[in-house]
Amino acid sequence: MVRSKVTTQDKLGITTVLILLLLATIACQIHLGGPKAPGEPIPTHPATSEDLTEVWQAAISGALTTGQVMVILDEVQLTTFIAHRLETDETPLLRQPQVYLRENAIQVFGTTERDFLKANVLLAITPLVDPDGNITLELTTAEFGPIPAPNALKETISAVLTEAFTGSFGSLATGIRVSTLAINEGQLAIVGELR
Repeated sequence: MVRSKVTTQDKLGITTVLILLLLATIACQIHLGGPKAPGEPIPTHPATSEDLTEVWQAAISGALTTGQVMVILDEVQLTTFIAHRLETDETPLLRQPQVYLRENAIQVFGTTERDFLKANVLLAITPLVDPDGNITLELTTAEFGPIPAPNALKETISAVLTEAFTGSFGSLATGIRVSTLAINEGQLAIVGELR
């Protein structure tokens, strides 16, 4: 039977390697995982950031003669809008947002980081039209890594989306009574009439 001798120098080397691995692990972020993106990444385009304003203005201009308003928004426009709004915050709750228009819902995917923790986030929001012709947003799903999404994240995304549909250039500000709202194959269509 052959025994190997472990010297003090060998023990010191192994201990040093283990300590370095432990420190490297502590210094890195821990990714908690979470939901997968519902589709391929959606690019953002700097020019698209002003697109929503132009889309609403063009729809209103066209409605002045017909009385009918039709607005079609796509995933790139909404992704760019949300990304630009979240960039104004020094520590945004959601990074690299992606907006998917699928399954009759607005699905917002991204990552969130706090201290050394990082997690994927998926929010599903169903836009509805109330009897008065206003758009309301109902948060139906909120997945945040392995735990429920924090209320601050839900409120931030809901506020940004509400601004996109009813804020400074949305249906409330422009005086549109929405009659139909539909989501299909990466597009969201809003049909209404001037109030």
